[in-house]
Amino acid sequence: MIERKFIAERLKEYQIQEFISQTLKNVGHSHTKLMRTPLGEKVVIYASRPGLVVGRKGENIKKLTNTLKKKFNLENPQIEISEVENPNLDAQIVAERVASTIERFGINKFKAIGHKTMMDVMGAGALGIEILISGKVPSQRAKTWRFYQGYLKKCGNISLEGVTRAQAVAIMKTGEIGVQVAIMPPNIKLPDDIEVKPKPETKTEEKKASKEAEGKK
Repeated sequence: MIERKFIAERLKEYQIQEFISQTLKNVGHSHTKLMRTPLGEKVVIYASRPGLVVGRKGENIKKLTNTLKKKFNLENPQIEISEVENPNLDAQIVAERVASTIERFGINKFKAIGHKTMMDVMGAGALGIEILISGKVPSQRAKTWRFYQGYLKKCGNISLEGVTRAQAVAIMKTGEIGVQVAIMPPNIKLPDDIEVKPKPETKTEEKKASKEAEGKK
């Protein structure tokens, strides 16, 4: 019974996150955290453009709060907006940006969009980035185009926990275009990073250095 309760809570949390992600599409939404407090459920939304999430005079937040109450039976949801410091290092924001840009300018511009996105991400300090654009790009047959720059871990614990991954979908007349983004952030600690410290000087070496300095005088 306890296991079922935990699974039901996690499933409900996942559904809330998916609903908010779909509702806040193309407004720089990164991810959502749900925390339980004595006053009720606290929903923290991370986005690069908090003004678009809040809306004019807080209309979007009010609608979202009422929807969460009715659809997911949340008693007192408290929504908090947190701004993402560097959107170019957030994989979800980058993936949505690529997808929305493809929808706006067309699939024929996908190469320019991919290279421009790589330059922005690497310019923000990322160690590496990989962008996969899949679908009818630009021919009638589905294929995958890969844009890659820098250093990106493909296996191991760093690949699972350190590399951020996200995906988005661009809706076109010819069909859906899938976008996958993987970014290795600059603050990651690699296991093969070795720092060689200088050898501390001994007393005899210090004496020799002082004698040589005196002799030069």
